[in-house]
Amino acid sequence: MTEQKSSDNLRNRLIFGFSGFFLLMGGMLYNAWTYGFVFLVVCVVCLLEFYDLLLGAGKRPLKYYGLAMGTGLYVITFLVEMGVISPLYFFGLYPAFAVVFIVKLYDKHETMPFENIALTLLGVVYVAMPFAALHVAVFSQGAYSYQVIMGLFFFIWINDITAYFVGQKYGKHKLFPRISPKKSWEGSAAGLVNSMLMVWLLSVYLQDLVWWQWAVVGLIVVVIGTQGDLIESMLKRSLQVKDSAQNLPGHGGFLDRFDNLLLAAPFAGIFLQGVFLDCPKSLFYCLFSDKKQSICIL
Repeated sequence: MTEQKSSDNLRNRLIFGFSGFFLLMGGMLYNAWTYGFVFLVVCVVCLLEFYDLLLGAGKRPLKYYGLAMGTGLYVITFLVEMGVISPLYFFGLYPAFAVVFIVKLYDKHETMPFENIALTLLGVVYVAMPFAALHVAVFSQGAYSYQVIMGLFFFIWINDITAYFVGQKYGKHKLFPRISPKKSWEGSAAGLVNSMLMVWLLSVYLQDLVWWQWAVVGLIVVVIGTQGDLIESMLKRSLQVKDSAQNLPGHGGFLDRFDNLLLAAPFAGIFLQGVFLDCPKSLFYCLFSDKKQSICIL
């Protein structure tokens, strides 16, 4: 019975894994707008899962207000990177954050106002901000690069797959048993090796970045992304749940699948913006350069 259940679980993982792969690849490859839409859906579902986890644990965050703020941050960042609107629109988020405090002030049934204010804002910071930072990475050269987002996910997938299968077969030394007892140093080391091999392939076939830039992105995914995986495990343990949701049979929830990205994306965005700082359409150039371009002005 156990073997049958394990076989069914593996089959579900493969079916939904490949289905998700092709959907993501299609969105990335077609154009910037399809990329933005696909990851908007992912961001929204991840936000809903996050708030539902908290509500299930008896917390009282403002679920739909947090969802609106997170979605707003995602969309504004995307449109700024597309050159459709000015970065000045980011200032519109400040009143939105302030309203959370006012709502809880007038909530007569609230017993832990600041805890629930913090949890509402945490959803925006922990989930939505990394997806917004993803735009900063893929538009770092001033225009949408499917190669950057594709390469980032190739690193995530090769690291995850290698670490999982090598860890299952050869893992003897636990990486972080207090949080995730199934992860091993052997699996992580294998993931790092395969990710560095991926650097060569990407530098040959995806040439928007040179080899050393791909190598840094790969290291960010392996080192920082693994921490993101452990942090999501810490969240689930603190709330005493196994998966973030059951939206993806065999995989758990969207948060379970994109946990690496949540921590890796901001670091990748900062790195690539720094590399292409002299690009006139770079967000950092737009915000910090003395030579303000028309894209920066409403």
